[in-house]
Amino acid sequence: MVLRLKFLNDTERLAHVRPGDTVGALKRAYFPGQEQQVRLIYQGQLLRDDAQSLAALHLAPNSVLHCHISQHSPAPAPAGPRASADPVHTALNVGSLMLPLFVLMLAVLWYFQLQYRHVFTATATTFLAGLTLLFSFMAFTMYRR
Repeated sequence: MVLRLKFLNDTERLAHVRPGDTVGALKRAYFPGQEQQVRLIYQGQLLRDDAQSLAALHLAPNSVLHCHISQHSPAPAPAGPRASADPVHTALNVGSLMLPLFVLMLAVLWYFQLQYRHVFTATATTFLAGLTLLFSFMAFTMYRR
């Protein structure tokens, strides 16, 4: 049976396989050394199980398998509940901290404006009020559901 392997850059490659072959065998035969980096997609479904046979997928001759080859090999999945709490492998999402940090910064500025009124000029107070209104407007429009 012949399958068409189609890549993201619209190039195609023909693969000669038997229905009894597995997805893993197809990856090993046509992508040697890159088996962990290759993702095969058939009819919009990611073929995750390397032990699944091609006959179980009901592939017709000349079917198209879309191929995505990632530049980096995926990290092995952590095992156990302790692995997900490992601080070395957990990425910090700084974007989710921007809203609370900006609110805190505005609150501190308003506190200083109320406590040390003599230091803030009318221009600085007007600018602080305008910045607070602008931030409030943007926050409510972005997070409105």
